[in-house]
Amino acid sequence: MTPESLELLLQGVARGALTIPEALRRLKHFPVREVALGDGEGGAVTARLDTHRALRQGFPEVILAEGKKYSHLRAIVEQALLHDGGLLITRLSSKRMDRLGEALPQLQVNRQASCMYREPPGLSPQGLVGVLCAGASDIGVAEEAALTARLLGARVQTHYDAGVAGLHRLLAAGELLRQARVLVVAAGMEGALPTVVGGLVSCPVIAVPTSKGYGAAFGGVTALLGMLNSCAANVSVVNIDNGFGAGFSAGLINRLE
Repeated sequence: MTPESLELLLQGVARGALTIPEALRRLKHFPVREVALGDGEGGAVTARLDTHRALRQGFPEVILAEGKKYSHLRAIVEQALLHDGGLLITRLSSKRMDRLGEALPQLQVNRQASCMYREPPGLSPQGLVGVLCAGASDIGVAEEAALTARLLGARVQTHYDAGVAGLHRLLAAGELLRQARVLVVAAGMEGALPTVVGGLVSCPVIAVPTSKGYGAAFGGVTALLGMLNSCAANVSVVNIDNGFGAGFSAGLINRLE
């Protein structure tokens, strides 16, 4: 249930074009829609879609594919598609993308981001969110952030492979650094790039540690700790490989006047 669809429903009731029983029927699964997933050891297994989230936060519940059985994932996605507004499914393998794409062709695909999605109706990008990453190995996380911010209504511009090993590569992003309302910066290894960017700009910087790096990178922990200890005061940090969280926060900040 989006703000727009709820407003139309209320206007219909107010005009007498929609009866109260019909309005109640349309609101049957608001604010939660239960999705039956079969039987488990303790009885029926049920997922609960938060159909109120678009009203509260401006975007519907996002579906994390990782860790779900394919049959459960498909059932949840099918129910989510019955509701208005955008839809985002994250952390999909290529095989699952192919299977969902065959079953639900209305979904769009971003393979670099490991995501499938449905754009919100009337999407009109505003403002500017910049998404940067240190190395080509970090592009998947950066693309997840970029897609998420765009679906939240941001105009997004990316600048990839600009890590501190060749810092001059960052100079080509000078215009983006000056104009962006908020920047998302993804980096693995020692995670130094967000601090460098933070020292150059006056806008918020959301740092995303990635799990890329050699042994002592500890699957992104080194980058995470480095970013948490950043000496740039405008740098905030999300969890390892959490491009979605960074993109969502950037999209919300971009909405602020």
